Amino acid sequence: MKGIDRNVVMLGWVSFFTDMASAMVNPILPIFVVSVLHEGVDKLGVVVAVATFVSYALRLVSGYVSDRYGIVKPLVVGGYALSALSKPLIGFTHGYKSVAALKALERLGKGLRSAPKDLMIAHYSPKKGSGRTFGFHKTLDIGGELGGTLLLFALLWWFGQSEEVMRGIFFATLVPGLLGLLLVAFFVRDIPKPQKTGQKFTLSARDRAAVKSLAFYFLFLLFMFNEAFFTMQAKGVGIATALVPLLFVVSTATQTLTSYLFGLWVDRYGMGRVMAAAYLFGVIAQACLFVHHPVFTWAGFAFLGLFTVASLNANRAMIAKRADNRGSVYGIFYAGVALFGALGALVSGFVWEHLGMGAALNLALGGTALTLLLFLVREFRRGDF
Repeated sequence: MKGIDRNVVMLGWVSFFTDMASAMVNPILPIFVVSVLHEGVDKLGVVVAVATFVSYALRLVSGYVSDRYGIVKPLVVGGYALSALSKPLIGFTHGYKSVAALKALERLGKGLRSAPKDLMIAHYSPKKGSGRTFGFHKTLDIGGELGGTLLLFALLWWFGQSEEVMRGIFFATLVPGLLGLLLVAFFVRDIPKPQKTGQKFTLSARDRAAVKSLAFYFLFLLFMFNEAFFTMQAKGVGIATALVPLLFVVSTATQTLTSYLFGLWVDRYGMGRVMAAAYLFGVIAQACLFVHHPVFTWAGFAFLGLFTVASLNANRAMIAKRADNRGSVYGIFYAGVALFGALGALVSGFVWEHLGMGAALNLALGGTALTLLLFLVREFRRGDF
């Protein structure tokens, strides 16, 4: 892409291979936990909550360290190393606690690298083109997910959906994981250290305003179903295990095709309008699951992809444009995602297990719709539309 720095391109390929490995795990992990290990949906909620919290909470620390001490690339490399080495070990697990521990370790790696990686992307972005740059990076990121889900589908279709096949797929994630690790270690240049590091600092007024802009996103995530619950709903409406990866293909293909476009729209139309569209996509995704029909489940995964890519591109670009201590604000952003995403997963899993899928869907749809309405009211009052 013209105007995209070479380091951003390489970071995109690093994400491509790393997310390929993740995509070989994530679609079948809920089925592995519930159907193979014979754990309940509430235990799946625990796995999701632990992984989500560890992944995002550590980003607060890594973002702060990047800003205060100027340590960036070592955190990125270390994070990719943890992720590459932990995913294959899931093949040895025999209970939800060990799955949760390994997913936490894998997400620990993601948490360690994410804020510093976004700081690198922001550094290598032109001043008026951060939305485009993040959109480009997200395109390769999601392209890796798409490739991984297609590979997973082919493996399940060819070799079957037995426990042994699933464990073998977990082991095979070592290959793309190591490819991504080698690329970031040897082909991505670190960003220069600030002249003043190690000194205390506080968030500026611009930083605090950027954080306040994220409040509705955090609230929305509290109610929004995690993709693991989308997967279990798909099983509930009779979609075969071998076809589950194709649901993720729908989501990732949607994100791949629209990521760069949403990045451009953030630059052109502003965060508020893109976020309003993202919230609407999220509500529609929940409504599709509420219909409880396979066709609408497929549509739900497509709208989940639109919500994910639009909201991430808008929020990441907004921080790049508005924040002074961007590493720290990225960390706060991801910490908020951790807190509300983990809490939402625990609540969804508990309600599903004890009150049924219908009750969990009612809570998700009602909560996301109400959050969208409140966001629109605020935006109209501020005159941002």
